[in-house]
Parts: sequence; C-alpha cells; structure tokens
Amino acid sequence: MARGGTTGGVDAGDGEGNPSDGWEYRPVQLPGDVSRMTAAVRLAIQAEFGGWELSRVRLYPGGVRKVWLRRRRTSSLMAEPTI
Repeated sequence: MARGGTTGGVDAGDGEGNPSDGWEYRPVQLPGDVSRMTAAVRLAIQAEFGGWELSRVRLYPGGVRKVWLRRRRTSSLMAEPTI
C-alpha cells in the first residue's frame, strides 16, 4: 500500500497493541508527498478488500501520516458443520 509500509502488531507504547482486546492492527506510514485523496483511496481499498477499518491517524511535521488500521481477529478454528 504505502512505500515502506509494515504489517504486524502495534507497539504497546501506542496503547493499541493489547492482544487480548480481539483486534489485530496494521501500522501504515504515508509519505508527505501523498495527497489526501490518494491516501483516502489507498485506505478505502484496504478497508474494502482486507476488512480493515481506521483506528488512528497521526500527522507529523513534513506531512507524514502514520495510520493504524484494525480488524477483528478471526478464530483459526473452523466451526463444526451441522448435518
């Protein structure tokens, strides 16, 4: 999605990385030269096709945006089929 984007959990220092809260987080960094419209389209694509929703956005000097996306954790166990 973004240049240099990372996946994984958010550091506990950000207050959103609690593994028992039922959410998984994905931090994304958008460079300052990315327009608001382009950023919105990129995030909308993640929401539509990845099941992510916006959790937090921080704007830093120089226009860099640090965005945290979140989605509900899914159980790795399959439900028992009903017959």
